[in-house]
Amino acid sequence: MLVEDLIARRPDIMLLTARDGNRGVEMSRASRPDVILMDINLPGISGIQAMRILAEDAATAHIPVVALSANAIPRDIEKGLEAGFFRYLTKPIRVSEFMDTLDLALKFAESNAGHGTPLTM
Repeated sequence: MLVEDLIARRPDIMLLTARDGNRGVEMSRASRPDVILMDINLPGISGIQAMRILAEDAATAHIPVVALSANAIPRDIEKGLEAGFFRYLTKPIRVSEFMDTLDLALKFAESNAGHGTPLTM
């Protein structure tokens, strides 16, 4: 709900939500968003599994994916970044960090639009 409230502050952004990782992958393939916000602990498949699926698909590989997770252990963060997440944010969400990361991801998406370049971290 906090993410929805934060995104609502940005009239230039439309938020689409999925209840599980499989649906999120489907929606990402269909709508090809500029940025994906993904919880690590999802029903069905994990956020890391979903990230790998998106990274292997030429249609979605270029989309920056920001991880959101309650897992703040350094190894969990490292594992997420190794999986290809653009950034890894931990909960509780710090509003300024979230908004700055969103702006960075949008700038990245704009500069790589249509290039189909996979993310490398």
